[in-house]
Amino acid sequence: MKKFPAKEKKIWTKSNRQIFERIISLEVDTTDEIVKLLDTQSYFDLVDLPYPTNRESVIEKFISEKFILFRNGTYSITNLGALLFAKNLNDFDKLKRKAVRVIQYQGKNKITTIKDQFGTKGYAPGFQGLIKYINDILPSNEVIGQALRETVLMYPEIAIRELVANALIHQDFSETGTGPMIEIYEDRIEISNPGLPLITPDRFIDEYQSRNEDLASIMRRFRMCEEKGSGIDKVILNIELFQLPPLEVQIQEKHTKVVLYAYQKFSDMDKKDRIRACYQHCVLKYITNDKMTNQSLRERFNIAAENAAMVSRIIKETFEAKYIKEEDVDNNSKKYAKYIPHWA
Repeated sequence: MKKFPAKEKKIWTKSNRQIFERIISLEVDTTDEIVKLLDTQSYFDLVDLPYPTNRESVIEKFISEKFILFRNGTYSITNLGALLFAKNLNDFDKLKRKAVRVIQYQGKNKITTIKDQFGTKGYAPGFQGLIKYINDILPSNEVIGQALRETVLMYPEIAIRELVANALIHQDFSETGTGPMIEIYEDRIEISNPGLPLITPDRFIDEYQSRNEDLASIMRRFRMCEEKGSGIDKVILNIELFQLPPLEVQIQEKHTKVVLYAYQKFSDMDKKDRIRACYQHCVLKYITNDKMTNQSLRERFNIAAENAAMVSRIIKETFEAKYIKEEDVDNNSKKYAKYIPHWA
């Protein structure tokens, strides 16, 4: 460390840094100001409790949850309380850029913007409306059954919900002037948040680590996202059920972006897409106490049995890229071979 004083300083600064959610966002003088600034009703709705008949009980509950503090006769709204329950995030100077931005573009690039919307509500009262807004402007397909014409969303709703929740939970609040963003194109949806991930993207499916555990914990209690460690696997599962290309994670200079692609024919996927899909399928099988085989991957890609050789080639390419390995290295039969992730 003596050779790298700047790195040492950064590590000590990070380890001694105050937990963001517990920092005071705004000091107020009265409980009237608290209920004016925070949507207290939404908390009791989300935890399925009746709203108290007196304000004192409301304030006591918010103090117990550390949404507000009471010290020396003064009330303080914490960042956690403001982020979750603000009636308008613009009332909190340091948090207004943490509102979610949704942009819809025409076509496959950023040249023409159709809609550009900033949210203003805190994450708790605004989350359901945010998901509905996104789903309402996402492309959809019409499926004609035996008697009825049915509109089907292009992307699984649970995937949108979980990925948006993850962007809120895992953002790095120390990155100022930026917040979570959802960008909707004709052929994909990109969900990004400030900050770099704490774990390698290859382990998003089976591992979990949050830099904002207070926020994550309360959002799970509110059923805004899945239980710890059981979200991305459901995203991958539903991507496979919808026969979509694999999820892609892009690590940028100061942001993490997750890309969900619209349906593509197998023939339109490139080699990287197929390898990524094979690896994600292998991990999904492994964490559900199963193993990937040629047959299971054929089912994932909806490929007929007579084209098994195509899938064998994908498995071989993924193996050579060192994403997967054989469960039994002594098995000489490739036809019945089972595969597990490289880290298993």
